[in-house]
Amino acid sequence: MSEIKRKIHVIGINSFEFQELPLNLQKLFFETVNIAIPDSYFEDIQIWAKKYTKQKKLLFTSKSDKKLINWLKSQKNNVILISRGDPLWFGIGRQLLENFSKEELSFYPSKTCVQIAFSKLKIPWQDASYISIHGRDSTKLIKTLKSKPSTLAILTDTKNKGLEIIQNNLLELNLNDVYEFWLCEELGLKNEKIRKLKVNDKLPHNISKLNIAVLLKKEQHKMGIHTPLFGLKDETFKTFEDRPNLLTKREVRIQILADLELPTNGIIWDIGAGCGSIGLEALKLRPRLKLFSIDKRIGSKELIKENAKRLRVRPVGIFEEDINNLFISDHINSLRHAKRIIIGGSDKNTKLRIINEFSKDMDSGDIISIPIIDIQIIKELKEALIENNFKVTLNLIQTYKSLSISEGIRFDPNNPVFLLRGKKQI
Repeated sequence: MSEIKRKIHVIGINSFEFQELPLNLQKLFFETVNIAIPDSYFEDIQIWAKKYTKQKKLLFTSKSDKKLINWLKSQKNNVILISRGDPLWFGIGRQLLENFSKEELSFYPSKTCVQIAFSKLKIPWQDASYISIHGRDSTKLIKTLKSKPSTLAILTDTKNKGLEIIQNNLLELNLNDVYEFWLCEELGLKNEKIRKLKVNDKLPHNISKLNIAVLLKKEQHKMGIHTPLFGLKDETFKTFEDRPNLLTKREVRIQILADLELPTNGIIWDIGAGCGSIGLEALKLRPRLKLFSIDKRIGSKELIKENAKRLRVRPVGIFEEDINNLFISDHINSLRHAKRIIIGGSDKNTKLRIINEFSKDMDSGDIISIPIIDIQIIKELKEALIENNFKVTLNLIQTYKSLSISEGIRFDPNNPVFLLRGKKQI
């Protein structure tokens, strides 16, 4: 194999000021005739060539497409390719490595726009997430937003209306009150602008094409004055990011609360309560109910307390305990005669024990609601309810949410949940 003498020097820049280039790159610019430049940088780099070098430069307008690759392959002498920031970070670097050997390529990264953005916002970014929708499928943005990172930088695409897509996704996923939305334009340049936008507002008309968006999670969520009476957003409740199953999703929660036909007075149990969302919203709707929330997972009690504080309601009791242990404790007598029981977050045998043990203390019209994701246990639970004189209904809740993507919209499914409901008969 012959030795490769020609080099492609890929230089990342953050500024259109020639003097801000390191001296070794200034020298390289003086020595190199063939230079490829992105369209949006062409006029500024052309000024470099006229002002700082006597040698005539052969400038090629680059659109990061096949024409650029063919032009680079046709060059016999060294070439400079101007890029933005770090060419190997969502830049031209990957495409170049697919078409040229590593021996032909030399990379000179500058600061990425994300580094500059976080320095301007004066916040650490070692734990930040980042994603690009610049010329890419925006469905990955939806997946990232669902994970609710504490900080997210997004490289946008003006052709695909990237900022509008971000706004729409935040609204569609009910995250508009969770994040601050910062727009950073022309970072490191003379016309640099950083501004905080409102998700619900129309975007400014004078946005530069050189922009990135940064989403910063707000430190604390507070109940707003416009909180709905029924159907609270999932973001209302505090939960653990790595344990999403602690929260019953809004669409399922609404149906469970409707099925419970909540009375004005009486005892309600929320067993396997997780973060307490069902029982606490029931208490918000019917403040005179006596709510007992029970969950065996460590940390659940403090989580339920925090969510009760957010909703301004007061459960009678919160137990961080396995319900099986409560069966043999003195507390159990005070918990009997429940008018409503929600059974979640426990195994089949525990669910059967709850039905068999406490249904005998329930009166006509009292209701047990059991959300189920495992279809295999439905038959036994249904039979247990029937044997204890409950009229049984079974519904499958499967909802889809429309989400904006660069091509239009798509429907994103929520996990299906079976709702088994028993209403005590005379």
